[in-house]
Amino acid sequence: MSKRDYYEVLEVSKSSSSDEIKKAYRKMAIKYHPDKNPGDKAAEEKFKEAAEAYEILSDEQKRARYDQFGHAGMSGNGGFGGGGFGGGMNMEDIFSQFGDIFGGHFGGSFGGGFGGGGRQQIKGSNLRIRIKLNLDEMVNGTQKTIKVRKMKMAEGATSKTCPTCNGSGVQLKIMNTMFGQMQTQTTCGTCQGIGKVADKIPAGANAQGLIKDEEEVSINIPAGARDGIQLNVRGKGNDAPFGGIPGDLLVIIEEEIDNVIKREGDNLHQELYISFAEAALGTKKEVSTVGGKVKITVDPGTQSGKILRLAGKGLPSIDSYGKGDMFIHINVWTPQKLTKEQKDFFEAQMSSGEMVAEPSGKEKTFFDKVKDLFN
Repeated sequence: MSKRDYYEVLEVSKSSSSDEIKKAYRKMAIKYHPDKNPGDKAAEEKFKEAAEAYEILSDEQKRARYDQFGHAGMSGNGGFGGGGFGGGMNMEDIFSQFGDIFGGHFGGSFGGGFGGGGRQQIKGSNLRIRIKLNLDEMVNGTQKTIKVRKMKMAEGATSKTCPTCNGSGVQLKIMNTMFGQMQTQTTCGTCQGIGKVADKIPAGANAQGLIKDEEEVSINIPAGARDGIQLNVRGKGNDAPFGGIPGDLLVIIEEEIDNVIKREGDNLHQELYISFAEAALGTKKEVSTVGGKVKITVDPGTQSGKILRLAGKGLPSIDSYGKGDMFIHINVWTPQKLTKEQKDFFEAQMSSGEMVAEPSGKEKTFFDKVKDLFN
């Protein structure tokens, strides 16, 4: 079954502001909240659907990505939507991430996600790594499998009910004041609100039963990734103690420097050297692009410094539809060593006046060429 458009889910338009999107999500989430619809699976699915839509549209980068590529740009564990909520997202995940948006409208159900102060569903800490991509991988997308060092529950580690709060996660304090007795409720200082403490801790594990271990993680990187963009691989961070929710793996993209092709925003540039003969007579040359090699035509009489434009051979634009261009900068190579025959030929041409510099006045200056690049 195909997914509904996120704007349609929240009943907002593409031009809606972030505040309008937040209000729309709050309205939907309250309408379909499990506390108001106990046992209603359809309402629960709509609640999750609204949370997924808000997760994308409330983030500027993810929203721009979705506006450009739709649901296709959100797919995969490494997608800009972090794989989406849908299949793997449970109520605790939604409440832990967006619980504050309700302002205490509901009670402390579903792992303490809403202001109840009771037993909390703890989440493991996030991990952050950097992955380098070449231009081809950034344009076309790729899959990377990496080894991640993370905290995992040690085999054989067990827990027991916290003896201080008896598993409630809270402590009640009664104080005598001039107005009578006052009762306050605070998070349990022994278990930090989890309701459990470690029972058996294997050798090498810490006080929470966690141990450092290595895990292979596959990361799907979507086409159009950029230097500095952060991808979210949900649930691949550090484990939480005592059956909590694992943290996330935050993947920061770094661009590998290409020795031939240079990037400027969505546009690409490269130098092409040709000989005197090729410049005078014209030639065909093969150049590399991110989509493969292409042949270009160099016209007879081409001057050094001429720039050829290959439309649409740049990077996909994140902010709008379409692609950037590739610019080929022509350089006429002056030989540094000549054979006797070559030297005699050029001397004869100079003596006869046949081969002299005769600018027509129509040649573009360096500043004209720079100006053309921005027009």
